[in-house]
Amino acid sequence: MAGSSKTQGGWWRGAVIGVPYLWLVALFLVPFAIVLKISLSTTTIAQPPYTPVFTAESWAAFVAAVRGLSFDSYLWLGDDPLYLDAYLSSLRIAAISTVLALLVAYPLAYAMSRASSTMRQILVMLVILPFWTSFLIRVYAWIGILRNEGYLNQVLLGTGLVSTPLEILNTETAVYIGIVYSYLPFMVLPIYASLERLDHRLLEAASDLGCTPLRAFWSVTFPLSLPGVLAGAFLVFIPAVGEFVIPDLLGGSQTLMIGKTLWDEFFANRDWPVASAVAVLLLLVLVIPITLFQRVQARID
Repeated sequence: MAGSSKTQGGWWRGAVIGVPYLWLVALFLVPFAIVLKISLSTTTIAQPPYTPVFTAESWAAFVAAVRGLSFDSYLWLGDDPLYLDAYLSSLRIAAISTVLALLVAYPLAYAMSRASSTMRQILVMLVILPFWTSFLIRVYAWIGILRNEGYLNQVLLGTGLVSTPLEILNTETAVYIGIVYSYLPFMVLPIYASLERLDHRLLEAASDLGCTPLRAFWSVTFPLSLPGVLAGAFLVFIPAVGEFVIPDLLGGSQTLMIGKTLWDEFFANRDWPVASAVAVLLLLVLVIPITLFQRVQARID
């Protein structure tokens, strides 16, 4: 009976552990394999708009299909500077947006961690509250705020701070505003979690040893909150690199980001192999910061 119970327990643990792996295989590895397969095909004027590969049943036909794989899409990405510029522009915009989000989120998270327990719950709810509204609707709302006749310019003109409306919409500034606003909770919550667990006796000890409040913050509080800072930074940076909705609605045609380029290749140019190659390289670009984050987090822990 005891052996049977252990066997059942082992099967149960294996099933519980296997569910996340099954989810990963079904919703990540299989779609990625499909996209990779399309990126190695050639464009055709048909439906689908590419030459299918790996559709044969015999081994000889499979080997012939492997030999017939085309890397022209990847060579095309290397020859056309548009794609490199799009990647670099996306990384730059995502990095600047992450820094701006950190500058806004850290004081907010610090104030939340210093509030009373009742007020903390209210503040956390207010941070999460935007998620109850559609992401697309929230981005659309910024169009009415940032346009020349929008609410922001009306306030600035009414108070006399500016004499002419500011050109904010359809610029990179609008993209920064949209990304920081949309992803701010992803930066606030990890930092708040780190600060909320902070042992305040360490600050009292630093004060007893002669540290000023500012020095105690940089010597004690900020280093101990670095895991939350790094987690929030990657939660903002990684999705911001491939963002499409915000640059498309707020940035206009002059804002170059890889998400918009990917959309154009799929739906405007109907070049699925090139679009798939762009997606594969984008994933590889994002794997690098994820790997760095895991190594840094392991060192901190």
